[in-house]
Amino acid sequence: MNAVGDTLQAGQQAAALAADPLFLCVTRVSTFWQGSALTNASGFFFERGARLYLVTSRHVLIDESTHHRPDRLEIELHTDAENLALSVVFSVPLYAWGQPVWRQGCDAGGGIDVAVVELDRSRLPPGVVLRAFTPAHLCGTFSDVRAGEPLLVAGFPLGFHDTLHHLPVVRHAAMASCYGMRFGGEGYFLTDARTHRGTSGAPVVMHRADDGHATWALPWRLLGVHSVRLDVGHRDLLRDESLGLNCAWYADILLTLTQEAGP
Repeated sequence: MNAVGDTLQAGQQAAALAADPLFLCVTRVSTFWQGSALTNASGFFFERGARLYLVTSRHVLIDESTHHRPDRLEIELHTDAENLALSVVFSVPLYAWGQPVWRQGCDAGGGIDVAVVELDRSRLPPGVVLRAFTPAHLCGTFSDVRAGEPLLVAGFPLGFHDTLHHLPVVRHAAMASCYGMRFGGEGYFLTDARTHRGTSGAPVVMHRADDGHATWALPWRLLGVHSVRLDVGHRDLLRDESLGLNCAWYADILLTLTQEAGP
């Protein structure tokens, strides 16, 4: 390799080592049915105890209204911490003996558009490089999140991403409803952000300062799971712009969905 190439490679390796861990928490999700590609979405990793989960929107795994019923997923995993251009595609079956392997939740307001699939660590490729949220990253005090709080949504809008390094992009968002209150009685809050198809299942996060705890190595607080854009049925499509608001389901549902891995 020539000197310019050597310099570029060295720069990429340094950038990989310095990459914000948020980018390594998120993965592109592709759905398939009997070998045929269906849709693209976003997902992220959540760890509890010794168990590792892929988190995404429930409607990515099954959506009765559109007859969307994939039988497996594919996600991209990095295999070299010094060269994020190296990755493999990892297949995740959604059914075992005819039964779904994912877990989904509900509460007093009905179904929740969040699902988790446990990943078999023994099947992960050698040297896999990923980061995962944990229960310590969930928000314990609702008052810490103020109206208009700046947030990020990390995902793959319309499948768009860094195709060389297999990394997501982030979009700015703001807290658009009262955090800690169920909007309209449902288990979600609202964000003000520009989002697109393919972002379903993306984590909604808020930056947090280092206070000396080890978990701050991933300096983001996990607030929610992006679901869908919100609109009003009576909007005049010619005269009225889209609201630009989105539903994000409260991330504490993950404690219920992963409780078997609890202490």
